[in-house]
Amino acid sequence: MSTLFTKIINGEIPGRFVWKDEDVVAFLTIAPLTDGHTLVVPRQEVDRWTDSDPELLGKVMSVAQTIGQAQVKVFGAPRAGLSVVGFEVEHFHVHVFPANSLADFDFGSVDHHPDPAVLDANAAKLRAGLVDAGHAEFVPAD
Repeated sequence: MSTLFTKIINGEIPGRFVWKDEDVVAFLTIAPLTDGHTLVVPRQEVDRWTDSDPELLGKVMSVAQTIGQAQVKVFGAPRAGLSVVGFEVEHFHVHVFPANSLADFDFGSVDHHPDPAVLDANAAKLRAGLVDAGHAEFVPAD
C-alpha cells in the first residue's frame, strides 16, 4: 500500500515541490513550523530512517543540507533546523526549516491552517534560491 508521501510523489495528491531527482524529492509541508519548512523524502518507501541503506540516507541528508543552505539565504534565518521524527507518516523523511531560535523546533507549534498563497510564495522563493545556488536541474517549475 502506498504511503501518503508516495501519493504526493506520484502526483495523486498535490505537493509544492522544490526538488526532484531520481532518488529524492523535497516539498513544503502543509503544517509548517516556519516559512519554507520542507520535507526531504526518498522516493523509495522506507518506514524508519534507521532501516534506510547508508547510500540512500546519505543522499537524503545531502539534499537536506542543500535545501537548508538555500533556506538560510532566502529566508534570512541564522540557521537551518533539521529533524527526523517519523511518527506522522510511515515513510522516512527529514524536516528542514529556517530556524531563528530553539522555539522554532517545537512541533506542538506547527501552523495547521497556513495560507495557501503564503505556501505558494514560500515554495517559489525557495525554488528561486535553489536555482540561484546552481541546482536548476533538480528544481521543478512549480
